[in-house]
Amino acid sequence: MRYALAAIGLLICAATASAEQKQSFGVYDAHYIIIPTAILKPEIAAQYGIVRSPTQALVNISLIERDGLPVPTEVSGSYRNLLEQTQPLTFREVREGEAIYYLATLRYTDRDVLRFTFNVRLPDGTDGVIEHQQRMHREDT
Repeated sequence: MRYALAAIGLLICAATASAEQKQSFGVYDAHYIIIPTAILKPEIAAQYGIVRSPTQALVNISLIERDGLPVPTEVSGSYRNLLEQTQPLTFREVREGEAIYYLATLRYTDRDVLRFTFNVRLPDGTDGVIEHQQRMHREDT
């Protein structure tokens, strides 16, 4: 847990971010958060190659064992709007010290309600599926 929170803490710069979410799969917890990239500090966004925009969001997912150790995994996913238009998400792995997390970005329109599906590969080879819905809001830089 401390590794997931540390990784998320590096990316988030404002208290206006949505609360972190978690879904358990046996002894593993998948932590995820979706935040507007506009709230990232410019130097943090640049470090990770993320464009700060009022209409772009960052997805951060990590898989943590209950003992607090990060687990390397494969993450895939997609999102769809209320018109059922679906877009894939492309995740990239980031390792910092012992922390491991997966980042993807997406574009949205103010007040979009987006439905996310994330697939997290568990060490036994099965997929943990996370479904999440979130209303997106424009954040001016």
